[in-house]
Amino acid sequence: MFLQANKLTDKHSRLKQKKNILVAPLHWGLGHATRCIPIIQALLNSDYRVTLASDGAALALLKMEFPSLESLELPSYNIQYSRKGAFLKMKLLFSLPQIRRTISEEKKLINGLVKNGKIDGIISDNRLGVYSNKVPSVFITHQLNVLSGNTSWLSSKAHQRIIMKFNECWVPDIDGPGSLSGKLGHLKRHRFPVKYIGPLSRMKPQKVPVKYDILCLLSGPEPQREMLEKRLINCLRNSGKKVVIVRGVVEEVIRKQEDSNLTIINFLPSEELEKNINESDLVICRSGYTSIMDLAIMGKKAFLIPTPGQYEQQYLAKRLASKKWVPYCKQEDFNLAKLDMVSNYKGLQAYPSNKNLEHLFRLFERE
Repeated sequence: MFLQANKLTDKHSRLKQKKNILVAPLHWGLGHATRCIPIIQALLNSDYRVTLASDGAALALLKMEFPSLESLELPSYNIQYSRKGAFLKMKLLFSLPQIRRTISEEKKLINGLVKNGKIDGIISDNRLGVYSNKVPSVFITHQLNVLSGNTSWLSSKAHQRIIMKFNECWVPDIDGPGSLSGKLGHLKRHRFPVKYIGPLSRMKPQKVPVKYDILCLLSGPEPQREMLEKRLINCLRNSGKKVVIVRGVVEEVIRKQEDSNLTIINFLPSEELEKNINESDLVICRSGYTSIMDLAIMGKKAFLIPTPGQYEQQYLAKRLASKKWVPYCKQEDFNLAKLDMVSNYKGLQAYPSNKNLEHLFRLFERE
Protein backbone atom coordinates (compact mmCIF):
# COMPACT_ATOMS: atom_id res chain seq x y z
CA MET A 1 0.00 0.00 0.00
CA PHE A 2 2.82 2.38 0.96
CA LEU A 3 4.70 1.54 -2.28
CA GLN A 4 1.56 2.19 -4.37
CA ALA A 5 1.07 5.58 -2.65
CA ASN A 6 4.69 6.50 -3.44
CA LYS A 7 4.18 5.57 -7.09
CA LEU A 8 1.06 7.75 -7.26
CA THR A 9 2.95 10.65 -5.66
CA ASP A 10 5.84 10.28 -8.11
CA LYS A 11 3.42 10.19 -11.05
CA HIS A 12 1.58 13.26 -9.77
CA SER A 13 4.93 15.08 -9.34
CA ARG A 14 5.94 14.28 -12.92
CA LEU A 15 2.59 15.52 -14.23
CA LYS A 16 2.95 18.80 -12.36
CA GLN A 17 6.52 19.40 -13.49
CA LYS A 18 6.79 21.92 -16.32
CA LYS A 19 8.08 20.47 -19.56
CA ASN A 20 11.11 22.19 -21.04
CA ILE A 21 10.99 23.00 -24.76
CA LEU A 22 14.14 23.92 -26.67
CA VAL A 23 13.50 26.67 -29.25
CA ALA A 24 16.35 26.89 -31.77
CA PRO A 25 16.22 29.33 -34.71
CA LEU A 26 18.84 29.46 -37.45
CA HIS A 27 21.18 32.45 -37.38
CA TRP A 28 20.83 33.66 -40.96
CA GLY A 29 19.94 37.28 -40.40
CA LEU A 30 17.40 37.90 -37.64
CA GLY A 31 14.19 36.71 -39.29
CA HIS A 32 14.23 33.13 -37.99
CA ALA A 33 14.76 34.37 -34.43
CA THR A 34 12.14 37.15 -34.53
CA ARG A 35 9.39 34.90 -35.86
CA CYS A 36 10.03 32.49 -32.99
CA ILE A 37 9.19 35.22 -30.46
CA PRO A 38 5.38 34.72 -30.60
CA ILE A 39 5.88 30.95 -30.29
CA ILE A 40 8.13 31.38 -27.24
CA GLN A 41 5.57 33.72 -25.67
CA ALA A 42 2.76 31.22 -26.34
CA LEU A 43 4.81 28.41 -24.74
CA LEU A 44 5.38 30.51 -21.62
CA ASN A 45 1.67 31.42 -21.50
CA SER A 46 0.89 27.69 -21.69
CA ASP A 47 3.09 27.04 -18.65
CA TYR A 48 6.05 25.44 -20.41
CA ARG A 49 9.67 26.17 -19.61
CA VAL A 50 11.72 27.35 -22.58
CA THR A 51 15.41 27.08 -23.33
CA LEU A 52 16.73 29.36 -26.07
CA ALA A 53 19.34 27.97 -28.46
CA SER A 54 21.09 29.64 -31.38
CA ASP A 55 24.28 31.58 -32.08
CA GLY A 56 25.47 35.06 -32.97
CA ALA A 57 23.07 37.98 -33.25
CA ALA A 58 20.02 35.68 -33.33
CA LEU A 59 20.82 34.34 -29.85
CA ALA A 60 21.73 37.82 -28.59
CA LEU A 61 18.37 39.18 -29.75
CA LEU A 62 16.38 36.39 -28.07
CA LYS A 63 18.30 36.82 -24.82
CA MET A 64 17.43 40.53 -24.86
CA GLU A 65 13.75 39.75 -25.49
CA PHE A 66 13.64 36.99 -22.82
CA PRO A 67 16.42 37.79 -20.31
CA SER A 68 15.11 35.40 -17.64
CA LEU A 69 15.17 32.29 -19.84
CA GLU A 70 17.98 29.74 -19.95
CA SER A 71 20.00 29.77 -23.15
CA LEU A 72 22.78 27.84 -24.82
CA GLU A 73 25.01 28.59 -27.78
CA LEU A 74 24.84 26.24 -30.74
CA PRO A 75 27.65 25.79 -33.27
CA SER A 76 27.53 28.38 -36.05
CA TYR A 77 26.80 27.60 -39.69
CA ASN A 78 29.05 30.61 -40.54
CA ILE A 79 26.92 31.54 -43.55
CA GLN A 80 28.48 34.37 -45.53
CA TYR A 81 27.24 35.91 -48.77
CA SER A 82 29.39 36.81 -51.74
CA ARG A 83 29.71 40.45 -52.77
CA LYS A 84 28.25 39.50 -56.16
CA GLY A 85 24.91 37.72 -56.13
CA ALA A 86 25.81 35.57 -59.14
CA PHE A 87 28.44 33.78 -57.04
CA LEU A 88 26.17 33.06 -54.04
CA LYS A 89 25.22 29.53 -55.07
CA MET A 90 28.86 28.59 -55.61
CA LYS A 91 29.84 30.07 -52.25
CA LEU A 92 27.10 28.05 -50.52
CA LEU A 93 28.26 24.88 -52.31
CA PHE A 94 31.79 25.43 -51.01
CA SER A 95 30.27 25.91 -47.52
CA LEU A 96 28.59 22.46 -47.54
CA PRO A 97 31.42 20.66 -45.64
CA GLN A 98 31.23 23.29 -42.87
CA ILE A 99 27.42 23.02 -42.79
CA ARG A 100 27.62 19.22 -42.50
CA ARG A 101 30.09 19.52 -39.60
CA THR A 102 27.76 21.96 -37.86
CA ILE A 103 24.78 19.61 -38.30
CA SER A 104 26.84 16.77 -36.81
CA GLU A 105 27.84 18.95 -33.82
CA GLU A 106 24.21 19.98 -33.32
CA LYS A 107 23.08 16.34 -33.25
CA LYS A 108 25.76 15.43 -30.70
CA LEU A 109 24.78 18.33 -28.43
CA ILE A 110 21.03 17.58 -28.69
CA ASN A 111 21.55 13.86 -28.01
CA GLY A 112 23.42 14.77 -24.83
CA LEU A 113 20.65 17.11 -23.65
CA VAL A 114 17.96 14.49 -24.30
CA LYS A 115 19.97 11.68 -22.70
CA ASN A 116 20.40 13.77 -19.54
CA GLY A 117 16.70 14.64 -19.40
CA LYS A 118 17.30 18.36 -19.94
CA ILE A 119 14.67 18.89 -22.65
CA ASP A 120 11.23 17.39 -23.32
CA GLY A 121 10.59 18.78 -26.78
CA ILE A 122 12.25 20.65 -29.64
CA ILE A 123 11.17 23.45 -31.96
CA SER A 124 13.80 24.02 -34.65
CA ASP A 125 13.44 26.90 -37.08
CA ASN A 126 15.58 25.69 -39.98
CA ARG A 127 18.37 24.27 -37.79
CA LEU A 128 18.95 21.02 -39.63
CA GLY A 129 20.56 18.97 -36.87
CA VAL A 130 18.37 20.04 -33.95
CA TYR A 131 15.99 17.09 -33.57
CA SER A 132 15.67 13.82 -31.67
CA ASN A 133 13.71 10.61 -32.15
CA LYS A 134 13.34 10.38 -28.37
CA VAL A 135 11.40 13.63 -27.78
CA PRO A 136 8.77 15.36 -29.96
CA SER A 137 10.58 17.49 -32.55
CA VAL A 138 9.10 20.24 -34.74
CA PHE A 139 10.61 21.91 -37.81
CA ILE A 140 9.47 25.45 -38.70
CA THR A 141 9.91 26.54 -42.30
CA HIS A 142 8.15 28.43 -45.07
CA GLN A 143 10.32 26.58 -47.62
CA LEU A 144 8.91 23.16 -48.38
CA ASN A 145 10.40 23.95 -51.78
CA VAL A 146 13.88 25.51 -51.76
CA LEU A 147 14.57 27.59 -54.86
CA SER A 148 18.12 27.45 -56.25
CA GLY A 149 17.70 28.13 -59.95
CA ASN A 150 18.17 25.08 -62.18
CA THR A 151 18.91 22.90 -59.13
CA SER A 152 15.64 23.74 -57.28
CA TRP A 153 14.40 20.14 -57.63
CA LEU A 154 17.55 18.86 -55.90
CA SER A 155 17.64 21.45 -53.09
CA SER A 156 13.90 20.92 -52.48
CA LYS A 157 14.21 17.13 -52.24
CA ALA A 158 17.22 17.42 -49.92
CA HIS A 159 15.35 19.82 -47.63
CA GLN A 160 12.24 17.62 -47.60
CA ARG A 161 14.35 14.61 -46.59
CA ILE A 162 15.59 16.58 -43.58
CA ILE A 163 12.05 17.66 -42.63
CA MET A 164 10.99 13.98 -42.62
CA LYS A 165 13.23 13.40 -39.60
CA PHE A 166 10.89 15.61 -37.49
CA ASN A 167 7.50 14.69 -36.01
CA GLU A 168 5.76 17.73 -37.50
CA CYS A 169 6.48 20.61 -39.87
CA TRP A 170 4.89 23.97 -39.02
CA VAL A 171 4.53 26.37 -41.95
CA PRO A 172 3.91 30.02 -40.92
CA ASP A 173 1.34 30.69 -43.64
CA ILE A 174 -2.23 29.83 -44.61
CA ASP A 175 -3.16 26.90 -46.84
CA GLY A 176 -5.21 28.35 -49.66
CA PRO A 177 -6.03 31.71 -51.27
CA GLY A 178 -4.16 34.64 -49.74
CA SER A 179 -1.01 32.62 -49.10
CA LEU A 180 2.11 34.74 -48.57
CA SER A 181 4.71 32.09 -49.43
CA GLY A 182 3.19 30.79 -52.70
CA LYS A 183 4.94 27.72 -54.09
CA LEU A 184 7.67 27.94 -51.46
CA GLY A 185 5.36 26.77 -48.68
CA HIS A 186 3.00 24.46 -50.57
CA LEU A 187 3.41 20.96 -52.00
CA LYS A 188 1.00 18.98 -54.15
CA ARG A 189 1.56 15.99 -51.87
CA HIS A 190 2.97 15.85 -48.34
CA ARG A 191 5.28 13.02 -47.38
CA PHE A 192 5.37 14.29 -43.78
CA PRO A 193 2.89 15.91 -41.35
CA VAL A 194 2.43 19.61 -42.25
CA LYS A 195 0.48 22.15 -40.21
CA TYR A 196 -0.23 25.64 -41.55
CA ILE A 197 -0.12 27.81 -38.45
CA GLY A 198 -0.80 31.23 -40.00
CA PRO A 199 1.63 34.17 -40.39
CA LEU A 200 3.89 34.71 -37.37
CA SER A 201 4.84 38.19 -36.21
CA ARG A 202 5.88 39.86 -32.98
CA MET A 203 4.33 43.12 -34.29
CA LYS A 204 0.89 44.65 -33.73
CA PRO A 205 -0.67 47.41 -35.85
CA GLN A 206 -1.71 50.63 -34.14
CA LYS A 207 -3.33 53.78 -35.47
CA VAL A 208 -0.87 56.51 -34.56
CA PRO A 209 0.23 59.77 -36.24
CA VAL A 210 2.88 59.34 -38.96
CA LYS A 211 6.24 60.63 -37.73
CA TYR A 212 8.63 59.36 -40.43
CA ASP A 213 8.37 59.30 -44.23
CA ILE A 214 10.55 56.21 -44.58
CA LEU A 215 11.74 53.42 -42.28
CA CYS A 216 14.58 51.23 -43.59
CA LEU A 217 14.91 47.82 -41.93
CA LEU A 218 18.18 45.98 -42.59
CA SER A 219 19.11 42.41 -41.77
CA GLY A 220 20.73 39.35 -43.30
CA PRO A 221 24.28 38.04 -43.64
CA GLU A 222 27.24 40.22 -44.53
CA PRO A 223 28.52 41.70 -46.73
CA GLN A 224 25.17 42.30 -48.45
CA ARG A 225 23.56 43.87 -45.37
CA GLU A 226 26.27 46.54 -45.21
CA MET A 227 26.22 47.08 -48.98
CA LEU A 228 22.50 47.87 -48.91
CA GLU A 229 22.98 50.13 -45.88
CA LYS A 230 25.55 52.24 -47.73
CA ARG A 231 23.36 52.49 -50.82
CA LEU A 232 20.29 53.56 -48.84
CA ILE A 233 22.25 56.22 -46.93
CA ASN A 234 23.67 57.62 -50.17
CA CYS A 235 20.28 57.69 -51.89
CA LEU A 236 18.19 59.01 -49.00
CA ARG A 237 20.56 61.56 -47.42
CA ASN A 238 19.42 65.13 -48.18
CA SER A 239 16.28 63.75 -49.87
CA GLY A 240 14.01 66.09 -47.95
CA LYS A 241 12.32 63.06 -46.39
CA LYS A 242 12.46 62.14 -42.71
CA VAL A 243 14.15 58.74 -42.63
CA VAL A 244 14.97 56.18 -39.92
CA ILE A 245 17.47 53.43 -40.74
CA VAL A 246 17.57 50.43 -38.37
CA ARG A 247 20.83 48.69 -39.26
CA GLY A 248 19.98 45.28 -37.78
CA VAL A 249 23.30 45.06 -35.93
CA VAL A 250 22.58 43.67 -32.46
CA GLU A 251 24.89 45.09 -29.79
CA GLU A 252 24.76 45.49 -26.02
CA VAL A 253 23.84 49.18 -26.25
CA ILE A 254 21.41 50.95 -28.57
CA ARG A 255 23.36 53.54 -30.57
CA LYS A 256 21.64 56.39 -32.41
CA GLN A 257 23.16 59.04 -34.64
CA GLU A 258 21.69 61.91 -36.67
CA ASP A 259 22.99 62.49 -40.20
CA SER A 260 21.23 65.27 -42.12
CA ASN A 261 17.62 64.05 -42.47
CA LEU A 262 18.58 60.53 -41.36
CA THR A 263 18.34 58.89 -37.95
CA ILE A 264 20.56 55.79 -37.92
CA ILE A 265 20.08 53.16 -35.16
CA ASN A 266 22.03 49.94 -34.75
CA PHE A 267 19.02 47.89 -33.58
CA LEU A 268 15.72 48.19 -31.68
CA PRO A 269 13.96 45.75 -29.34
CA SER A 270 10.50 44.57 -30.40
CA GLU A 271 8.41 47.19 -28.63
CA GLU A 272 10.37 50.15 -29.99
CA LEU A 273 10.64 48.66 -33.47
CA GLU A 274 6.88 48.12 -33.54
CA LYS A 275 6.39 51.76 -32.56
CA ASN A 276 8.70 52.96 -35.37
CA ILE A 277 6.94 50.81 -37.97
CA ASN A 278 3.55 52.13 -36.89
CA GLU A 279 4.84 55.72 -37.06
CA SER A 280 6.29 55.32 -40.58
CA ASP A 281 4.49 55.93 -43.86
CA LEU A 282 6.66 53.54 -45.92
CA VAL A 283 8.99 50.64 -45.08
CA ILE A 284 12.02 49.72 -47.22
CA CYS A 285 13.43 46.26 -46.50
CA ARG A 286 14.61 42.96 -47.92
CA SER A 287 11.97 40.60 -49.31
CA GLY A 288 12.74 38.02 -46.61
CA TYR A 289 9.70 36.01 -45.58
CA THR A 290 9.69 37.18 -41.96
CA SER A 291 9.79 40.82 -43.07
CA ILE A 292 6.87 40.14 -45.41
CA MET A 293 4.88 38.54 -42.56
CA ASP A 294 5.56 41.56 -40.33
CA LEU A 295 4.47 43.98 -43.05
CA ALA A 296 1.35 41.93 -43.77
CA ILE A 297 0.33 41.84 -40.11
CA MET A 298 0.92 45.61 -39.91
CA GLY A 299 -0.82 46.31 -43.24
CA LYS A 300 2.04 48.59 -44.36
CA LYS A 301 3.08 50.14 -47.65
CA ALA A 302 6.51 48.84 -48.56
CA PHE A 303 9.32 48.80 -51.12
CA LEU A 304 11.33 45.57 -51.36
CA ILE A 305 14.98 45.03 -52.33
CA PRO A 306 15.81 41.30 -52.64
CA THR A 307 19.22 40.10 -51.52
CA PRO A 308 21.32 39.59 -54.69
CA GLY A 309 21.56 35.92 -55.63
CA GLN A 310 18.92 34.75 -53.15
CA TYR A 311 16.29 33.02 -55.30
CA GLU A 312 13.72 32.83 -52.49
CA GLN A 313 13.70 36.59 -51.95
CA GLN A 314 13.61 37.28 -55.68
CA TYR A 315 10.62 34.96 -56.08
CA LEU A 316 8.72 36.54 -53.17
CA ALA A 317 9.37 40.08 -54.42
CA LYS A 318 8.22 39.22 -57.96
CA ARG A 319 5.14 37.41 -56.65
CA LEU A 320 4.00 40.33 -54.48
CA ALA A 321 4.65 42.77 -57.33
CA SER A 322 2.62 40.62 -59.75
CA LYS A 323 -0.32 40.87 -57.35
CA LYS A 324 0.12 44.66 -57.33
CA TRP A 325 0.75 44.57 -53.57
CA VAL A 326 4.35 45.80 -53.26
CA PRO A 327 6.96 47.07 -55.78
CA TYR A 328 10.61 46.04 -55.81
CA CYS A 329 13.88 46.59 -57.65
CA LYS A 330 17.38 45.13 -57.74
CA GLN A 331 19.82 46.44 -55.16
CA GLU A 332 22.11 48.00 -57.76
CA ASP A 333 19.15 49.77 -59.41
CA PHE A 334 17.74 51.45 -56.30
CA ASN A 335 17.47 55.24 -56.25
CA LEU A 336 15.08 57.77 -54.75
CA ALA A 337 12.95 57.94 -57.91
CA LYS A 338 12.11 54.23 -57.60
CA LEU A 339 9.89 55.05 -54.61
CA ASP A 340 7.44 56.78 -56.98
CA MET A 341 6.32 53.25 -57.92
CA VAL A 342 4.70 52.77 -54.50
CA SER A 343 1.63 54.85 -55.39
CA ASN A 344 0.73 52.31 -58.12
CA TYR A 345 0.50 49.41 -55.64
CA LYS A 346 -2.17 48.50 -53.08
CA GLY A 347 0.22 47.76 -50.23
CA LEU A 348 0.07 44.63 -48.11
CA GLN A 349 -3.43 44.03 -46.77
CA ALA A 350 -3.62 43.59 -43.01
CA TYR A 351 -3.54 39.89 -42.10
CA PRO A 352 -4.87 38.77 -38.72
CA SER A 353 -2.04 37.66 -36.45
CA ASN A 354 -2.31 34.05 -35.30
CA LYS A 355 -2.94 34.29 -31.56
CA ASN A 356 -4.11 30.69 -31.14
CA LEU A 357 -0.88 28.70 -31.06
CA GLU A 358 -1.53 26.73 -27.88
CA HIS A 359 -3.23 23.81 -29.65
CA LEU A 360 0.06 23.10 -31.46
CA PHE A 361 1.73 22.16 -28.20
CA ARG A 362 -0.39 19.01 -27.76
CA LEU A 363 2.44 17.24 -29.54
CA PHE A 364 4.60 17.73 -26.46
CA GLU A 365 2.00 16.10 -24.19
CA ARG A 366 2.13 12.73 -25.90
CA GLU A 367 3.40 9.95 -23.71
